[in-house]
Amino acid sequence: MLLENRVALVTGAGSGIGAAGAVALAREGAKVIVTDKNGDTAHAIAARIKDGGGKANARTLDVTEDDALVAAIEETAKAEGRLDILHSHAGVQIEGKLEQVSIADMDLSWRLNVRSHFVAAKAALGPMRRQGRGSVIITSSNSGVQYDREMIAYATTKHAVLAMTRQMAADYAREGIRFNALCPGFIDTPFNLGFEVQMGGREKLEEYIRDVIPMGRFGTVEEIADAIVFLASDRSSFMTGHAFVVDGGECI
Repeated sequence: MLLENRVALVTGAGSGIGAAGAVALAREGAKVIVTDKNGDTAHAIAARIKDGGGKANARTLDVTEDDALVAAIEETAKAEGRLDILHSHAGVQIEGKLEQVSIADMDLSWRLNVRSHFVAAKAALGPMRRQGRGSVIITSSNSGVQYDREMIAYATTKHAVLAMTRQMAADYAREGIRFNALCPGFIDTPFNLGFEVQMGGREKLEEYIRDVIPMGRFGTVEEIADAIVFLASDRSSFMTGHAFVVDGGECI
């Protein structure tokens, strides 16, 4: 197994990509700390992992609460004796162009899509530095490498987190700590609601997927989970500061 004896903490892991990634990390041997704002879903995913023979614990965690986020990471490292993988995944998608997005929603986008990743990465730095290695995966989006129409809050924050990830990668590469950004395209999860609203409903979104994306389909959470395992493992040991785009060719 690629991740045997390693410890991973995943935020936003109660559903969708976060859940699929947590399950995949555990399948490859990692002990996974499954966290989500919804504690019930976090515990359900941890139970699913354990039912499949994997190792997991669950924790209710709102990543906008700095002290709770830092405590979750520091307490995991202390309890397990190490922290090898951080997948900072939790985020929000708010649709709209400049005059449609409130200042409060822009602030929320920044707090979830950028600031929480900064806080999480900073907390993970200590235990990873003591080990002399670690992999930090931060979820951005293919919206971070292109520009979506009428998505100012989402596109702005997803571009910002790419810059932040690359800066951290440059600063800590000599210490064996890798930082990479995961950039999914359209994956068929409820997270797409913002795009559905923007495009005028599910039918219009499916039409876009069919006509605009070169591969002509949604991606699956399992396909993104494979990318997460790659970034977490030694298969990507010479890779840092990268925007790892998995989007069926949409950004071409």
